[in-house]
Amino acid sequence: MSVELLDGTTILGFIEDEVAFNTLIDARFASLDSDSDGKLTYTEMEKELMSLRVLGSYFGAMDESSLSHDEAAQLYQGLFKQFDKDGDGMVNLEEFKMEMKEVMLAVAHGLGFVPVQMVVEEGSFLKRAVERELNIQFAGFSV
Repeated sequence: MSVELLDGTTILGFIEDEVAFNTLIDARFASLDSDSDGKLTYTEMEKELMSLRVLGSYFGAMDESSLSHDEAAQLYQGLFKQFDKDGDGMVNLEEFKMEMKEVMLAVAHGLGFVPVQMVVEEGSFLKRAVERELNIQFAGFSV
């Protein structure tokens, strides 16, 4: 984990950079697709859904531990359904890409355009967005 300075513009720039965004989406999807069938089941996505930390981020609760097992399962199954656009019980790459873009846009709009310091996980979408912006800013500099 690291502390980074970012704002909504950083995230929007990353989303608009189709090569960078799609490369990360493709890699994340492949890492979750444990049986390499091109579709994600709820079981394959469960850990990723939990990493979104929905309650703390969006509902102001401290963490999911305040929920019963059944309540937490219902919450994460509901999130899975958000990804499963066609309702077939599986998430394909396009569905995953579409929903991750929506999640990232929501984060960008939530942050707004005033930079904030945030703890981000290595390899996360937010960390990659920050790295992309830093690479662009320092591309013209040489030592």
